[in-house]
Amino acid sequence: MAVETEQIALVTGASSGIGEAAAHELLGAGFTVYGTSRKAAAGENRNGIVFLPLDVTNDESVAAVVREVLERSGRIDVLVNNAGVGSSGASEESSVAQDQVVFDVNVFGLLRMTKAVLPHMRAQGSGRVINMSSVGGFAPQPFMASYVSSKHAVEGYSESVDHEVREHGVRVLLVEPFNTSTASTPAWCGVTTHCRSTSGDGTPSKTSWRTG
Repeated sequence: MAVETEQIALVTGASSGIGEAAAHELLGAGFTVYGTSRKAAAGENRNGIVFLPLDVTNDESVAAVVREVLERSGRIDVLVNNAGVGSSGASEESSVAQDQVVFDVNVFGLLRMTKAVLPHMRAQGSGRVINMSSVGGFAPQPFMASYVSSKHAVEGYSESVDHEVREHGVRVLLVEPFNTSTASTPAWCGVTTHCRSTSGDGTPSKTSWRTG
């Protein structure tokens, strides 16, 4: 296992949008940055960021990416949980299975990644987990019930775990974006909140999108 003296950051959903911007900011601040996306080639270098494949809904994939970063660099100082999926439309029109997909990525994917890195951060006595939430994590948004409720869960989990690990030098932080135009946001919307799709007769229809 290699051990680097500079700080190491791991950013999920780093191929576009907020994740890509965060990865480049960390790189500019002097971090060694690993970015992930579902379709990345292992070890691919994109403008100084080393990409690794990751599916946050898969336990083995999560374990493998954390193991790979530790083998390459020996530590993880910052985890940015950015990979996510969006969903909009009338709540009654989505199936429970569709709602479960949103939660498996936005909530349980974030939990998988956090649980995978926390033992290492606690052992090294320092670390930051930065969880991408949303203004929708504390404010209601009609026609985005699944997405908003998943972000409410992210808020509660993050604030609770922060109290568990802060005595070990580890903090869990929240970022709550609003009206952020990214490549992963539907073209008809252009923002990550207050989005609504309608069918030809004006009634809401179900739409989803994903980052990472």
